[in-house]
Amino acid sequence: MSGWSSAEMGGQAGRTVIVTGANSGLGAVTARELAAKGASVVMACRDTAKGEQAREAILEEHPGADLEVRALDLADLSSIYEFAKDVSTFDVLINNAGVMAVPKSRTKDGFEMQFGTNHLGHFALTGLLLGRIRDRVVTVSSMAHTLGSIDFDDLNWEKRNYQRWRAYGQSKLANLLFTYELQRRLADAGSPVRSVAAHPGYASTNLQSHTQSVQDKLMGITNLVLAQSAYAGAQPSLYAATAPSIPGGSFVGPGGFRGMRGAPVLARSNRHSRDVAVAGRLWEESEALTGVVYDIRQRR
Repeated sequence: MSGWSSAEMGGQAGRTVIVTGANSGLGAVTARELAAKGASVVMACRDTAKGEQAREAILEEHPGADLEVRALDLADLSSIYEFAKDVSTFDVLINNAGVMAVPKSRTKDGFEMQFGTNHLGHFALTGLLLGRIRDRVVTVSSMAHTLGSIDFDDLNWEKRNYQRWRAYGQSKLANLLFTYELQRRLADAGSPVRSVAAHPGYASTNLQSHTQSVQDKLMGITNLVLAQSAYAGAQPSLYAATAPSIPGGSFVGPGGFRGMRGAPVLARSNRHSRDVAVAGRLWEESEALTGVVYDIRQRR
């Protein structure tokens, strides 16, 4: 995949892709690039007004693109159920939406906001939709997974002093544990559906301006020096979503300096993300917390 970009992506006509968080940043670029290649794209957005603005911007550049905006709040299980009930069979789910290093807060269902949105919301969504997915699930993680650990005694930060970056790291580590465990379960069931992870490196997006702290200004300066564009940051997700031969269980990220920038390559995640016992327990805890129990069956 040396030097790969979405300009080299094969035609996507006849394929339907759901992209969460498609109203801005990486999600908007992902939706645009897929639609430009002929895919039908469902833009799943918490803020549908911003989603419609993003859709109109894509249509100005690519008239005739097939784009639908639908409401989805990953911090609200009832919204996830409402979204899932009207989804027909489709090809790819891209679990892209997320929050980063936000102040301590809770989802509608009482989960710590980052763990609840980034992991539990996508866990529930994927479980509800899995039987209708023809090709693959792509879950966007981060190199910040190396900052995290899974504390089963306090997954939702109810006992510990809240540390926003460690909480973010936990959620991104959970994304990888979920990706790899889903792939193992799909393979064991003989399913052709693949589970793949991606990370954008250090990409300049609106996430860096929503920590509601002095870090917003600091990261704004760092963005100017180190960050690659949202377009470049979306390339690993696009490769993971469209490359015909990518193996299930892969992790795709930028191949440049410390994985922060560059064209997509197969990347490595840390040993904690590969802990099968932790992944299995996290899966059970996630089912218990969300009430979404997976039913993975062999496709015939």
